[in-house]
Amino acid sequence: MSTLFEKIAAGEIPADIVYSDDEIVAFRDINPQAPTHVLIIPRRPIPTVLDLEAGDAELVGRMVLVAGQIARDVGVDAGGYRLVFNCKEDGGQEVYHIHLHLLGGRKMSWPPG
Repeated sequence: MSTLFEKIAAGEIPADIVYSDDEIVAFRDINPQAPTHVLIIPRRPIPTVLDLEAGDAELVGRMVLVAGQIARDVGVDAGGYRLVFNCKEDGGQEVYHIHLHLLGGRKMSWPPG
C-alpha cells in the first residue's frame, strides 16, 4: 500500500512541488508550522530513519543539500532555518516515509516541541 508521500512523488496527489529530481521530491507542507515549511522526501519509500542502511548515506546527504538549495531559493538562508527528521510516534512522525522538514521565516525556539 502506497503512503501519501509516495502518491505525491508519483504525481497521483497534487502538491505544491518546489523541487524534483530522479531521487528526491520537495513540497510545501499543507499544515505549515512556520512561514516556510517544506518537506523533502526520497522517491523510494523508507518508513523511518531507523530503516536507513549504510547505502542510504548518499541519499540522506543529498536531501540535506537539497534543503540548503531550497532555503536559498525561498530566501530563508540569510536569517537561518531548521531541519528536522522525526522518527516514529513519540518523535512526532505521522507519515511513515522519511521526510526532512525545512522550517524557516521566523525565529525558532528551543527546546522544540
